[in-house]
Amino acid sequence: MSRAVDTAYGKIRDGILSGAFAPGNHLKEAELVSFCGVSRTPVRSALNRLVTDDLVELYRNQGARVKAWPSDDFDDLFTLRALLEGYAAARAAERISAEQIDKIEESIAEMDAVLASHKPRKELIAEFLRLNAVVHSCIWEASGSARLQSMLSRLVEQSLQARTAAQFTLARVAESHHHHQELLRALQHRDPLWAEAIMRSHIRAARVSLADTT
Repeated sequence: MSRAVDTAYGKIRDGILSGAFAPGNHLKEAELVSFCGVSRTPVRSALNRLVTDDLVELYRNQGARVKAWPSDDFDDLFTLRALLEGYAAARAAERISAEQIDKIEESIAEMDAVLASHKPRKELIAEFLRLNAVVHSCIWEASGSARLQSMLSRLVEQSLQARTAAQFTLARVAESHHHHQELLRALQHRDPLWAEAIMRSHIRAARVSLADTT
C-alpha cells in the first residue's frame, strides 16, 4: 500500500507543481485514480499528505482542491523565503566547499549555453529552472543546516506552485541568471553580507515578477 500511496503522491504533487493542476482546480478522485494508476484508497492517503504539504485543501462534501493562494499569502510566502534563503546564502558563504562552488559554476555555465540556444521558449525555461534548482540546492546544502534545508524545501515548492500560474518571460529569466552570477561571485569571495543581500533581492524580484503577471 505504501508504494501505491507514494506513487499517487508523487504524480499528484508533480501535477500541481508543473501547473497541470492549477490553483483552485477540483481534484476528482475518479480522475486521479486513472491519472495515478492506483485505487481510491492510496489516492485519498496521498491527498492527505498533500494537505500537510499545504498544496491541497479538503472541503467537506466537496472533495479536494489545489490550494489557491491569496495575494497576502503570496507576500508572506516570498517574504519568509527571502529571509530564510538569504540566511542560508550567508551561512553558505562561510562554509561552502570548493566542490560545491564548482558545481554552482558549472550549472551557471550550462545556463549560459541554454540562454544562448535557439530552443523553444517552453523547453528553454524548463531547462533553466532545472539548473536553477541545482544552484539553490547547492547553497542550501552548503549552509550546513538540515533544518533550514527542510523549511526551504517546503517554501520553494509552494512558491513554485505560485510561479507556474504566471508566464515566464525571457527577460525575467535573464534577470534571474544575472543574480546567479553575482551570487557566485559573493560565494567565491566568502562574503556572507553580499551573498545574503543578493539572495534576498533575487527572491523579491521573483515576487514582483509574479505580481506583474497576475
